[in-house]
Amino acid sequence: MIPPGSTDPRTNLEWTVSAGLTPYPEALAAMQARVAAIRAGEAPECVWLVEHPPSYTAGTSAKPEELVERRFPAYAAGRGGQWTYHGPGQRTAYVMLDLARPHGPVPARDIRAYVHALEEWMIRALDRFNIRGERRAGRVGIWVARGGGREDKIGAIGVRVTRWVSWHGVALNLEPDLSHFSGIVPCGIREHGVTSLHDLGVRASMAELDWALMAAWAEVFQPG
Repeated sequence: MIPPGSTDPRTNLEWTVSAGLTPYPEALAAMQARVAAIRAGEAPECVWLVEHPPSYTAGTSAKPEELVERRFPAYAAGRGGQWTYHGPGQRTAYVMLDLARPHGPVPARDIRAYVHALEEWMIRALDRFNIRGERRAGRVGIWVARGGGREDKIGAIGVRVTRWVSWHGVALNLEPDLSHFSGIVPCGIREHGVTSLHDLGVRASMAELDWALMAAWAEVFQPG
């Protein structure tokens, strides 16, 4: 069950932050229940902010051989994408919206526009810490140029849409143990690494990252 949160009266969007570490199977079950409730008109849309125990999750395109080392529990996620790591120090934001209606400039029933908006959301949140997050053609997620041709991934995206209600979402690296990513080929990309706000020298707290995400949300998903 997703714990109760605060609801934005302008949009009827509920923001919920879970304390501690939420086991991944519990998160899946909670999202499934909330998606059904949203579809039935029994619950408001929700952005659920969590941290997970160290886990590897497989999207629908994940290749078994890209789970390089089973250091932590591995789960089938049911979302799009490939292998992703979740763990302490990473903010995972599960976004449950009724995509049958528009959300600010994001048109109704347009999954491509929705994914683009999730990318923009992370980019704008990172900009509040003077980190330039960028898209890359053919590569899922948000990237940071490190100089000398090096690029590292700082944010991951994986979504699922059930009867036009979205679930799963994004993950931003605040201060996870970056060595934990070595157990997988993150999102099927071998030639680039991963980074975090702390790795880039930004000593923000999780609460500060949450504030940035909430502030950036209004710029991307609410009417101007």
